[in-house]
Amino acid sequence: MTSAPDRFRSRLLPDTAPWRSSRDFRLTWTAGTVTLFGSIFTMTAIPLQIADLTGSPWAVGAVGAVELVPAVLFGLYGGVLADRADRRTVALVSEVALAALSALLLADALLDTPAVWPLYVAAGLAAALQGVQQPAVEAMVPRLVPHDQLVAAGALLSLRWSVGGVVGPAAAGLLIATAGVPAAFLVDLGTFLLSIALLARVRPVPSERDAEKPRLGAFVEGARYAARRPDLIGTYLADLAATVFALPTALFPFLAVELNATWALGLFYSAGAVGSLIAAATSGWTGRVHRHGRPVVLSAALVGATTAAAAFAPGPWTVLLCLVVAGSAHWIGDTFRSAIWNQSVPDGLRGRAAGWEMLIGAAGPALGDLRAGGLAARQGIRAALRTGGLLCFGSAAVLSAAVPALWRYDQREHRVRSATDTSTAPSAEPLTGPAP
Repeated sequence: MTSAPDRFRSRLLPDTAPWRSSRDFRLTWTAGTVTLFGSIFTMTAIPLQIADLTGSPWAVGAVGAVELVPAVLFGLYGGVLADRADRRTVALVSEVALAALSALLLADALLDTPAVWPLYVAAGLAAALQGVQQPAVEAMVPRLVPHDQLVAAGALLSLRWSVGGVVGPAAAGLLIATAGVPAAFLVDLGTFLLSIALLARVRPVPSERDAEKPRLGAFVEGARYAARRPDLIGTYLADLAATVFALPTALFPFLAVELNATWALGLFYSAGAVGSLIAAATSGWTGRVHRHGRPVVLSAALVGATTAAAAFAPGPWTVLLCLVVAGSAHWIGDTFRSAIWNQSVPDGLRGRAAGWEMLIGAAGPALGDLRAGGLAARQGIRAALRTGGLLCFGSAAVLSAAVPALWRYDQREHRVRSATDTSTAPSAEPLTGPAP
């Protein structure tokens, strides 16, 4: 008989069933984790190297502009490609190309006088390659684990992002401070080589439409399908409400100054990742939730409430507490939102659904920074926090009433469908089993 401590751990700790049941999920998860840590080293090193070579804050900020357009455009095409080609192959080829970019950065950093332009070229190309790769990787998951393990799989995937967001930048900063920028690029290259070896062992994950030539116009088919699914539209709106209204990243430097706590700026930036890590590490309960739309809406409401509460915080520690709770709520919303997509979107459209996700994931924070910065310039930092949080909370309340299909969504009524089935009727379990 299971002891009380064992039952407590099973209800609290992350569910590792996808890891145990699917060899290919283990390989894919490990490859992604290895790549993530290496990429964080490079993402930390590039701005530092540009700052060192140019001394210009504008030159450092331009990296984001260089990355945004390729990420959006190639994310759209990557979604189409994921529905037309072998998804494992797309992920593997992209990984090889990203490794080549790391080698380019390493070679440039080892020059007596490193050039600046390769850093921008590599940043733009990496954003494009990641835009191609991410929809394919996300669309693979429902083919690698059983339907009833999709929430657990999403939690495990989110866990690696949470751990990476907390540990990666600190480890990268320490390495660069002690061994220099070239060491960071060398680590990234090494992680790519290991990831390539792992992905090569994953069985092929072909699309049933791989005979069709990928075309960007096919992305419209995904938009039409989503338009017929108010519950899916609701998940997108919940994500936008949280990121556009209640993601106050742009305000952190000014808030730290206003609170006379510039020492807390780094903690402000990492608080969300800490909250995500706490939520992921205690995610055992998620597998027992069946109405997945409700956590999506409620998490957006909690993000809004905690952001508004931060506007009234008397000191930095209260702000940090609010940000940690908001980070946890973001993680819960993302996990159940991902589960809804994986459970109910037909296989032949899943890549394009992931492309929409990338587009919203890129646009929401950018619009949020513009909103927060513009409102803060007119009304002040506290007003920007308070207004954004209340708008997010109100949007969640409206969403729960205006999109009842999302609020009523029950994963027991949905099954992962085949690539040729675009109806709303349930279908059989996804293909699972050992690799050939």
